[in-house]
Amino acid sequence: MNTIVSDSPLNFMGYWQKFTLGLLLLTLISFGLADTEVIALEPWNELSRMGQGLLQVDFFATEYLVQALWQTVSFALLGVSLGLVLGAPLALIYHHPWVAAVCAFVRAIHEIFWALLFLQIFGLSALTGILAIGLPYGATFARVFYDILVLAPKDTQSVLPHNSDKLSRYIYGTVVTVWAQLASYCRYRFECALRSSAVLGFIGMPTLGFYLETAFRQGHYQQGFGLLILFIVLIGTVSSWCRKIIIPVYLLAAVYFLPELPQMDGALIWRFLSYDILPPMLQNLGADGLNLGAMLALMHWFTELVISQVLPGIAATLVLAIAALGLTHLLTMLLLPLNLKALIPAWLLLPFQGANLILRSTPEYLMAFIFMLLLGPSMLPAILALALHNAGLMVFLTARQGDKLTVSPSFTPRLDHYCFELMPKLYPSFIALLCYRFEVIIRETAILGMLGVATLGFYVDSQFSEIRYSGALVLLVFTALLNIFVDRFSRKLLASPTN
Repeated sequence: MNTIVSDSPLNFMGYWQKFTLGLLLLTLISFGLADTEVIALEPWNELSRMGQGLLQVDFFATEYLVQALWQTVSFALLGVSLGLVLGAPLALIYHHPWVAAVCAFVRAIHEIFWALLFLQIFGLSALTGILAIGLPYGATFARVFYDILVLAPKDTQSVLPHNSDKLSRYIYGTVVTVWAQLASYCRYRFECALRSSAVLGFIGMPTLGFYLETAFRQGHYQQGFGLLILFIVLIGTVSSWCRKIIIPVYLLAAVYFLPELPQMDGALIWRFLSYDILPPMLQNLGADGLNLGAMLALMHWFTELVISQVLPGIAATLVLAIAALGLTHLLTMLLLPLNLKALIPAWLLLPFQGANLILRSTPEYLMAFIFMLLLGPSMLPAILALALHNAGLMVFLTARQGDKLTVSPSFTPRLDHYCFELMPKLYPSFIALLCYRFEVIIRETAILGMLGVATLGFYVDSQFSEIRYSGALVLLVFTALLNIFVDRFSRKLLASPTN
């Protein structure tokens, strides 16, 4: 993700003001179209039970706690490692349109749907979890590493000896100059992988998410909150227990304690690829092959799927995502000043950072499930969950950038000084990050669809549940295309101020 910092108040008051007003208008329209009715019967009783559970947390909710924690870390570590193995070489050829297109398609599909796909072949095995994280992360690494390497200083290679080979000149003249940025992004991506690993537990993988969802679904809030606190602590202390010198040990342990991998059944894989994923009318073609009747049936099947599921799913996904994006913008603007060192005293900064850690560490699926218990089944719990989680991430990343800015000697920790000195410098970069999060929010609506919100993710999950793999694949293709469109549109918006 490229960082944009502006020193021009005029630019801030021009293009970005129009952008913000446009986003506000779209947000209001989306909230008007979204189903946000509160229909819970006894929300205060449920909230009271949750409060009692939070006050009586049980940190030993399951005898498999240590195993679940380790599996969460193990899947994340191995998934990120696989992503690096795939993504680092691809970053070198990412300028090729086909490579960029394939990577965009792969990363546009949420990890949980990659897991559902691999689940049909490898079952509830470690291989399913590792591939589900590694493939989309590899595509993401390819894009981000390419962007970082393109922005590397060009003049550093001139100081190298003239007889240096091309590989050495590239490594020492380009890679080394941006190594800190590459390493920083890897650390951030590992934190994301921990959340992804936990989310895989929602479909039965033996990570912490499996026990988290089970506890909350059964109303065992003291156990659920105990597990959630442990998960937040796990993410919040990553820098303490995941140091560079220990990572090789973790990797060896992850491989050594990896559950036994399933035996590859070639016949099963071939049947899945050549029969199960085909539309029904193509599964039992006769010796004549594809005839006119089969083609007409295929066109009717595809058209009906698009009209009944794809188009309504895209509409609901966009309404939900835009409403969540606008609310994310508002929450970030409110919470950001409370997390900046230039504004908040050190003794008060820590509690705000702790609250922000809770927001960005709690999986959106679990947060939406809790809101659904309180507010009833509608789009509102999903909007709140997406907005709170993404605002937590936005505040964390933007505050980290704001703390590196140099303020003028006349700056004082007052709101007017913040608005007129710090905010104009941070806002373009903040909007760039917000546009990136819009693509992520579109992807995240997938898992919230599993809670019954009629997004594209809801229809994909339904197709998998009904063992209609061909329909699921068509929906996944449209999901990926929607993400690619949003990504291209966001990049075009961000390029506008410089045109």
